[in-house]
Amino acid sequence: MSRLEMRAMPVAPFTVRPAAAGDARAMAELFAAVAGERTGIATEPPVDIDERTAQFARTAARSVVAVAGGQIVGMLHVEASRHGFGELGMLVDRDWRGRGVGSALVQVAISRARGQGLHKLCLEVFAHNKAAIALYRKSGFVEEGRRSGQYRRASGELWDSIVMGLAL
Repeated sequence: MSRLEMRAMPVAPFTVRPAAAGDARAMAELFAAVAGERTGIATEPPVDIDERTAQFARTAARSVVAVAGGQIVGMLHVEASRHGFGELGMLVDRDWRGRGVGSALVQVAISRARGQGLHKLCLEVFAHNKAAIALYRKSGFVEEGRRSGQYRRASGELWDSIVMGLAL
């Protein structure tokens, strides 16, 4: 299905809520699916679902999930440092991109970070992921630097990344 056809489809409702330890397996499966889209990155080992499930169960209190029809369609995790910074990581299911899920997750993360007294959120995004960069810019994040050739694909191609930040 093309992006244009997807945008023409009615938007199903989704809700954003705090993650629970019981969501860990579904979060790990979403992580594996999104990581699978980046096949060929030589620096990343295959996703171990059981290991990721255990990790997400331990860190559920710092995560939020987007849920539609009983399925987790997106998730966001903020790892806070003791220096008042929060490092943001977000994943959205391929079929739900362009439907407001990412934007809703980012807004919840910003609100929660402010509530926790953090003074800055940071994230890293692949430089070729224009949609994600546009989403973050719309939410107030600004580019703070680039990392050239940070990720090597198995083909030898190097992917650059952009470090973005948002002062709270």
